[in-house]
Amino acid sequence: MNQAEVPGVAVNARSITLVTIISVVYLLLSRYLVGFKSDEVVLVIICNALFYLAPITRKFITGFCIFVVYWIIFDYMKAFPNYNYNPVHIKDLYDFDKSLFGIRYNDKLITANEYWLINHTTAVDVITGLFYLCWIPVPLGFATYLFFTHKKEFLYFALTFFTVNILGFIVYYIYPAAPPWYVQLHGFQFFPHTTAHIGGLARFDKFFHTSVFKGIYTKGSNVFAAMPSLHSAYPVIVLFYGLKNRLGWINIFFAIVMLGIWFTAVYASHHYVVDVLSGIVCAITGILLFFFIARFNRLQSFLNRYAKVIS
Repeated sequence: MNQAEVPGVAVNARSITLVTIISVVYLLLSRYLVGFKSDEVVLVIICNALFYLAPITRKFITGFCIFVVYWIIFDYMKAFPNYNYNPVHIKDLYDFDKSLFGIRYNDKLITANEYWLINHTTAVDVITGLFYLCWIPVPLGFATYLFFTHKKEFLYFALTFFTVNILGFIVYYIYPAAPPWYVQLHGFQFFPHTTAHIGGLARFDKFFHTSVFKGIYTKGSNVFAAMPSLHSAYPVIVLFYGLKNRLGWINIFFAIVMLGIWFTAVYASHHYVVDVLSGIVCAITGILLFFFIARFNRLQSFLNRYAKVIS
């Protein structure tokens, strides 16, 4: 298939103008909303480089722009803190989780987070840290595999991922929720300008004398976004599409990573058990919602055209 048969792929005056305008508008809007950051420039450089480098990289970034849009929306949440729209749930969420999944320890009922805070071990710190590092690389790696093997499945996966995130973001604004580490550091009092914290993952950084998780969480967009746990939702999407595409043994890996991330979310005090369960529900709901919408002819037509553009 040559470029002339695939509209929107070839580099021409129209595409150059469009990419340039999008890049400039993004940088200006970002500076206005969240302030200038080097990450924004790096993103623009990478996207432009991939677009102009070669036909295959151009198709790649055209497909992955779905994930780029997700990242931009996530980043822009900093400009619109959810605690400005609804009260943050701190003690009620803590009490609710403890009433359902509390552990009796030394004649006292405590949350699972508090139990593991007391009973953590170095070996588990390392293993759980490795699991949490899979949070983004595994979905993006799987998306890359689908991009090069099955364009239509890639688009389904990317748009399902996007749908699940939008559902999660909506809940963040309806039900702002403090994570367990917040209670451990600040109690039940609300401090609106609290910066993100790495919680129990600090032990991983300390063991390896690194700041990998510190670097990740200093870029967090919203401290009060524990419910639902999108960390727990992503591996569900990956496993679903792995099973859907009959990937065999790799699905065992996906399942292990999923369970490991679920456990780490609680072990490292980033989420309550109910947050993890709500993340799973969010993933399932997003999958069902996307496949319901995908039944409509207009979306099918759009997906078919999109698949041709990136093929």
